Amino acid sequence: SEYRYPVEHSGDGRSPVAGHHLDNLLGNAWKFTANTAQARIEFGVTERDGKSVYYVADNGAGFDMAYAGKLFKAFQRLHFAQEFPGIGIGLASVARCIRRLGGRVWVESEPEKGATFYFTC
Repeated sequence: SEYRYPVEHSGDGRSPVAGHHLDNLLGNAWKFTANTAQARIEFGVTERDGKSVYYVADNGAGFDMAYAGKLFKAFQRLHFAQEFPGIGIGLASVARCIRRLGGRVWVESEPEKGATFYFTC
């Protein structure tokens, strides 16, 4: 398994890289790479349109983007509970938290190739 965290940040305490939403995104990456032989989880930051965009990427189960609209709604799941535990509230909570910080969250994924969750604040 490989875990990379190439982010340095200092700020005013409202850091987008600390808190509930990051815990949930890293927890999801951990959960959905559980069955991956050479699991990889990466947390980082890039820049788009002059803004910092943080991301959590993994090479786990992934999903079909046709269902991405369900991800950030409460009690929605894209995998069976027998495959991966959870009740489907984590990403809804992430989206709410990010919105309250004035940011947005989105995802890119492919089945069996993993997912990358992006967020701004």
